[in-house]
Amino acid sequence: MAMNNPYEAYQQNSVTTASPGELTLMLYNGCLKFIKLAKKAISEQNLEEKNINLQKAQNIIRELMVTLNTDIEISQQLMVMYEYMNRRLIEANIKNDVGILEEVEGYVSEFRDTWKEVIRLSKVNAQEQGGQA
Repeated sequence: MAMNNPYEAYQQNSVTTASPGELTLMLYNGCLKFIKLAKKAISEQNLEEKNINLQKAQNIIRELMVTLNTDIEISQQLMVMYEYMNRRLIEANIKNDVGILEEVEGYVSEFRDTWKEVIRLSKVNAQEQGGQA
């Protein structure tokens, strides 16, 4: 009988109890993790690992694309950036190009940092609204 890994249980609980904003943040962090692993795999000339991790990063970008509300103008602009990043990940995978991965990593980091700030400001605003009631 296999024992449950406490870390996996914690991760599963984190995902099931996270707000939509926190889930988006988790996606950005996951994408960054897989890009870093792919860069490491390229440096070690482990093409299978590189491919697996870049496909995971692409899946995350696609998930971010599917969840966009395209009725909002900023979402349409985000869609263009997500499509660009996805194409660049494919190109990096084909060419084993760490430079392209660093470019995409920079974009994802910026999105992640911006999203963190949005979540923080939302919490501050919610607390202020709660305090005024």
